[in-house]
Amino acid sequence: MRLRNGAAGKCLLTLGSMALVLASMSWAADDDTDKAQSDISKRIVKSAEVLNEIMATPDKAIPDKVMDNAKCIAVVPSMVKIAVGFGGQHGKGVATCRTAKGWSAPAPLTITGGSWGLQLGGQAIDLVMVVTNDQGMQHLLSSKFKLGADASAAAGPVGRDATADTDVKMRAEVLTYSRARGIFAGTDLSGAAITQDKDETTLLYGKMLPFESILGGKVTPPRGSEPFLTAVKKYSTQAREQSEETLPAPAGTSSASANTK
Repeated sequence: MRLRNGAAGKCLLTLGSMALVLASMSWAADDDTDKAQSDISKRIVKSAEVLNEIMATPDKAIPDKVMDNAKCIAVVPSMVKIAVGFGGQHGKGVATCRTAKGWSAPAPLTITGGSWGLQLGGQAIDLVMVVTNDQGMQHLLSSKFKLGADASAAAGPVGRDATADTDVKMRAEVLTYSRARGIFAGTDLSGAAITQDKDETTLLYGKMLPFESILGGKVTPPRGSEPFLTAVKKYSTQAREQSEETLPAPAGTSSASANTK
């Protein structure tokens, strides 16, 4: 009887140990999920901060005309340099596109590519990409495309009132910018691959949703996406309003009365 009780005791101890191990594994998994969700939320907020900081400096900001005509806007905060047999960069960010109901919910994306001649060493940089037409938007909705190959890309013009080469560069499907060490400028991202971040999409929305559904306005923006969408709406709407204010008044209408409308 003693042997049986002893065996039973050992069995209970073993089961208890297994339960503790399984519980700790579950807690660790929950912690990892919470951390991943927190990272996405922070990235959305950081993307909004990047756009606000860039647009706060008129002589170095994205031109109003570019923002006015933007079909989609993507921001990749703190892109880092990597080395996997060759020099390259990798970063994560979010994108949103114009829809009939306004700007879409944010879609997580990744960008990976070879060395683009940024000459920034190993420092992290912020990236902004502006899709300028419907064709470029369709490439983004496809969930995977390469700049310079699938979609034409060009270094974007800088300066809120820039007009010199804006018209020429607006022919590109995607205008690209980078910021590092306080310097913001158009940059060549040819060869960079843009793909949907499926893991972060699943975490953000609770299930995997295609880019087309999210960026096409078929998905309700999740909680926490307000900072980014507010920033995008502010500068795209502001650009459109400012461009309308500079239009000549209709014949027979005084400038004073036109400005009061």
